[in-house]
Formats: sequence, C-alpha cells, structure tokens
Amino acid sequence: MEKQRNVLQMSGLNVTVKSQQGMVPLVQNLQLELKPGKILGLVGESGSGKTITSMAILQLLNQKAMRVEGSIQLHGRELIGLKEKEMRSIRGKDIGFIMQNPMNAFTPVYTIGSQFVETIRIHTGLTKKQAIALAVDSLEKMNLQEPAEIMNMYPFQLSGGMLQRVMIAISMCLRPSIVIADEPTTALDVATQLQVLRELDRLRTECGTAILLISHDLGVISELADEVAVMQKGRIVEQADVYRLFDYPQHDYTKKLLQARPVLPAHEELSKLVI
Repeated sequence: MEKQRNVLQMSGLNVTVKSQQGMVPLVQNLQLELKPGKILGLVGESGSGKTITSMAILQLLNQKAMRVEGSIQLHGRELIGLKEKEMRSIRGKDIGFIMQNPMNAFTPVYTIGSQFVETIRIHTGLTKKQAIALAVDSLEKMNLQEPAEIMNMYPFQLSGGMLQRVMIAISMCLRPSIVIADEPTTALDVATQLQVLRELDRLRTECGTAILLISHDLGVISELADEVAVMQKGRIVEQADVYRLFDYPQHDYTKKLLQARPVLPAHEELSKLVI
C-alpha cells in the first residue's frame, strides 16, 4: 500500500527575532506534517509560538526583523525563499487562512461581495458573474440566511460569527490544500462555535483539505483534531493521536495544560448545588 504523501512538511524550522540582546529564538527545530483530510491541533499557552508558526508557513513574517530557517514544503515545493509574487498566488488558493479576529480579515470600506469576488477572481479564471454565483452558493452552504443580501453588506453590519463563516466560505470555495485556522472560535457564543466547528469538519470531509487548528481551547481540539502537537517556548514537547494524548499525556507541560481545564462537578455534587 502506497504511503500517504504529506500536504505540508516542516522540518528543522527555526524563527528568530532581532533584539538588543541579539537574535532571540521564537520557534526552535520544529518538525510537523499535515496529511490530506486530517486535522492537526496545535496547542500551548499564549506566547508559545503557535501563531508565529502559522505566519512562517504563510511567509508573512517581517523579513527585516525576523529570520526563518529550515524547510516548509507544500506538496514538495519549498516555500521558504519564494518571491512575494509566487507566495501571493499560493495564499488563499492553496493555503487558506481563518484569522482569530474576523473583523481584521476584511476591509471595512468595501462590501463583503466585492472582497469575496476579488479573492475568487485573483486565483481563478472565472468571470465576475461566475464569481458572484460561486460566492453566493458558498455563503448558502455555510447556512447563512439571504446570502445575496450579505454580498451587499459591509463587514460592520455582520456579527462576529457571521464574519467567521464568511471567511470559511471564502476558504472552501477555492478548495485549498490546507487551511490554517488560528483560534477560529475565540469570542464566539457556544451555538456559533458549534456551527464553525461543523463547517471546518465539512471542509476537510468534502474537499480533502488538511487543517492546522491552532487553539488554546482543549475542548475544540478534542472535538476536531486527529492528532495534537503541544508547543512550549517555541518547541514541540509532545505529539500524539488525540485520544492517546488526552488519556495518556507523557510530558509534564501537557499534563498541566490538561489539568487546567474546567471540570464539571460530579452528578451527586451538582444535585446538591441545585437543591
């Protein structure tokens, strides 16, 4: 049986930043891989290097202030060192990105439709009419009511949950090889979180998209991820199948993260509280 080829392969990835004390390491000797249709959860406390890793993949780090070394390969093609024009053709089409704050993903002075259509047309040969039809259909698949009207709205007219689903719709319509979801459920209510998680799962099921799910919410990770990598101070300290990692954590840092989760009281104790 042929071994499944990785969509993304990171090896020996190091990210350092210039400071008055010299070059300070932010990510150290990172080894990660993403397989088609699989979700890799990346967890760790704030400042552990999760978002820096995603920015390195997208080649969005400030090259004057930061140094990126090692290898990041997309379908065997090296991304480190690519010219900006080549990376622009990859971002959005081959690598989708769902930002932590959806309001920051859209330009406030342009309608949702104009930004959606522009994204589609940059990466495809579709006419404006075809791009509009694809955008409306993608919004409809996200269970957004009256998608044609949403196309004429501005970002400030939509809730955070609706904007998050618009971002996912943009990612889904271009069927990327990878989607990087950086804290996709932060600041969303529980009902909207569930909708977003379902759509991410549908994205990987229908399109075979690999997803790098970055989150501090271990509940979200346990619900979606196939495998989990735990990051501490720029290093991966533990990586395992989601069930094994949650049931049998090996590293002390992983154990502390799991112990920090809020736990509901036992049924008997809950009954006493209600009484």
